[in-house]
Amino acid sequence: MSNSITSPSSRIYFDRRSTRRITPDRRTSRRVGEEETTPEALAQALASDAPVAEPAGNREMAYQTLKRYFDIVGAIGLIILLSPVLFTTFVALMITTRGKPLFIQQRIGYLGKKFPMIKFRTMRLDADKVQHLVQNQHNDGPIFKNRKDPRITRIGRFLRKTSIDEMPQLLNVLAGHMSLVGPRPPVEKEVVQYKVWQRSRLAIKPGLTCLWQVSGRSEIGFEDWVRMDIWYARNQNLFTDLWLLVKTPWTVITGRGAY
Repeated sequence: MSNSITSPSSRIYFDRRSTRRITPDRRTSRRVGEEETTPEALAQALASDAPVAEPAGNREMAYQTLKRYFDIVGAIGLIILLSPVLFTTFVALMITTRGKPLFIQQRIGYLGKKFPMIKFRTMRLDADKVQHLVQNQHNDGPIFKNRKDPRITRIGRFLRKTSIDEMPQLLNVLAGHMSLVGPRPPVEKEVVQYKVWQRSRLAIKPGLTCLWQVSGRSEIGFEDWVRMDIWYARNQNLFTDLWLLVKTPWTVITGRGAY
């Protein structure tokens, strides 16, 4: 995999080697005490909806207004366009999952606020209970991934490969929990293990697609994933958003890093 990711415009450039120097912001380090980096303290902060990161990204009113407008119009348009796929998938899962086609999971969003993220169900109904029997193939961070996870159903593997399982999150975009573009929202058991600098990926609203999503997804190590999210926060603008949205369909078609 190339060390650099570029767009046709020189205005967008991500170099994984240079971002290895990304460390906690000094203001954040002073604001967050050493005791607050423990999993227990982070869990308490998340339970009380206390911010676990400093707001970041492009906070200009004009940008935020336009971004929200594009989120609403884009989500409605995609729901209409993809309605045959959404309906067919819903019906197929109603039959194969004993009437439980949707998987709703608490995720961590902007500054640590929890929200219910919606997905099409891709795993067996008792997946959480048997997770301890599955080997985690990602050893460089708190995320849990296994390329051949036996808990994933046959139809679920297809839904993941094509990213159809993520389509119900368009409802999360309409609700304002997520944006079309932004870091992928993590689960709490991952966040409580974050180092202070890694919490910076929670400093902007999560999204459906992001730099990690179009650059290899699960093929990318956790720390590089976080660095990509921090890069996006530091380069957040409409041009960057449009560039990532344009690249997303090809990523979905190729299925690279999706499992």
